[in-house]
Amino acid sequence: MTNYQTEIKIKVPLDVAETYWNATEEDRQKIAEKIAFYVQSSNLSRKESLDKLYKTMDTIGQKAQERGLTLEILESLLNEDD
Repeated sequence: MTNYQTEIKIKVPLDVAETYWNATEEDRQKIAEKIAFYVQSSNLSRKESLDKLYKTMDTIGQKAQERGLTLEILESLLNEDD
């Protein structure tokens, strides 16, 4: 899949802009990725967000089972007194 990119302009407070201008190229790339993630996430509908959450939860559960977590172990952990 080709990942086309373009530039956009956004208004930010001066101190935020200065922090960005003074950042390394690597840090600027990380900032751009975080902004892209935020914008994409904010565009998801409630149903899409829930579907994504359920998929993530299923993946976590599957990985936990693959690593040996059973319902009995989970119940024991949840019932432990601190």
